[in-house]
Amino acid sequence: MSLRLLTGAAALALTAGTASADYAITILHTNDFHARFEPISKYDSTCGEEDNAAGECFGGSPRLQTAITEAKERAGNYLLVDGGDQFQGTLFYTYYKGKLAAEMMNQMGYDAMTVGNHEFDDGPEVLRGFVDSVNFPVLMSNADLTGEGLLKGAIKKSTIIEKDGQKIGLIGLTPVDTDELSSPGKNVVFTDPVGSVQAEVDALTAEGVNKIIVLSHSGYNVDLKVAEETTGVDVIVGGHSNTLLGDMDGAAGPYPTMVKDTAIVSAYAYGKFLGELNVTFDDEGNITEASGAPLIMDAAVTEDAATKDRIIEAAKPLDEIRNKVIGESTAEINGSRDMCRAEECPMGNLVADAMLDRVKDQGVEIAITNGGGLRASIDAGEVTMGEVLTVLPFQNTLSTFQVTGAVIKEALENGVSQMEEGGGRFPQVSGISFTVTPAAEVGSRISDVMVGDAALDEAKTYGVVSNNFVRNGGDGYAMFTTAKQAYDFGPDLADVAAEFIAAGTPYEPYTDGRITIAE
Repeated sequence: MSLRLLTGAAALALTAGTASADYAITILHTNDFHARFEPISKYDSTCGEEDNAAGECFGGSPRLQTAITEAKERAGNYLLVDGGDQFQGTLFYTYYKGKLAAEMMNQMGYDAMTVGNHEFDDGPEVLRGFVDSVNFPVLMSNADLTGEGLLKGAIKKSTIIEKDGQKIGLIGLTPVDTDELSSPGKNVVFTDPVGSVQAEVDALTAEGVNKIIVLSHSGYNVDLKVAEETTGVDVIVGGHSNTLLGDMDGAAGPYPTMVKDTAIVSAYAYGKFLGELNVTFDDEGNITEASGAPLIMDAAVTEDAATKDRIIEAAKPLDEIRNKVIGESTAEINGSRDMCRAEECPMGNLVADAMLDRVKDQGVEIAITNGGGLRASIDAGEVTMGEVLTVLPFQNTLSTFQVTGAVIKEALENGVSQMEEGGGRFPQVSGISFTVTPAAEVGSRISDVMVGDAALDEAKTYGVVSNNFVRNGGDGYAMFTTAKQAYDFGPDLADVAAEFIAAGTPYEPYTDGRITIAE
């Protein structure tokens, strides 16, 4: 079935005429896939087969396979690349590490990818295993690997690929703060992106390459900076900031975004889109035309049957993880819908405490999570990973950010605004306490807010942890979407909760009055 464009494909004409030796190529691209081999919901989390059959899901490897096959046929001359972060995000990664990602990328015929920060989550050893398993180069220009024997010589700064008789130069780029975001170890030294890219451009140009593409897992703002401050880069395929470019709602800019002579593209994340950029070069290697769009992987894209069978097969061993005992509880941990959407509940305390404990050394003082994200209780006795995943099934990730006390007050008001209806936005918290008066008008229900032992200061900036659904405006928390220093790509919330239980087993469920319901 044909793909549906989300944006107009009007060509961006950059020169008045074209040269006689024009060269056209289609750049197909993905980024920040995060092990979403199965379909996802509109909130980027688990989407069951029933919903998938009803046409309510997006992405997944079977749809992506179909989309890539059709796009290759349309293009004729194409390049398929990835902007990094294939690793981490679902049980598939927990179980297979990079093996299933390598299998799927080889099957789909990728030409190259850059290293994302999450490719280092299990250290250089797992990354090296992935690099050895793929049939294409894995690139990273801004890292000194001479001291890391596992990666030295395995990951190139750049490479040259020949397509339809022309040489294409490809350069990789990774976040300069990967040592803070992941686990690359002490032997990998990250360097400035602008200088690193320019050095590779100069080296490729010296070899006669005049068409150069940067695969950048460094975020949209860094991409803009690289485009502005370097020369010779024709296209930047972005990643890391999960930026959607195009003319649809929620897009951060046009597709492509032009900075001087450089075309920047990015296709959001999680396999929800396949980027398709059609580029024409003149015989000097200058772009004369660039047009395209992110193609949405919705129900209009038929799932490839063989790929779907393979993913179903790959999912079977995950039951071993689901049955793994991670600790025990001295009593039932109540996570019932009726309780957690109306008052302080033991499961809410467990999850919020686990979130705050995970990031407290980062200066974070407050945890806020939505009661609707808690989907079950856990019985007394042994606690399995499967039970934790039943409570927290959405593959939400830990998000840290900074907002003022006034925004926190606004968020709490939003959280209690639908108590009568059992709204899932009800806030379960840690590090903070408050009183709610359900009889008061919506917007005026919260009082006596304390952060630790001090009253909330509405002018002060606080560090907050939540989940990526809430941080990105889910359940009415739109006030968090403009937060400062936001990072939405932490560990899976279920893993955080499981590790917290394991570290404190046997766990004793409790409530302590952090939420007071006033008459």
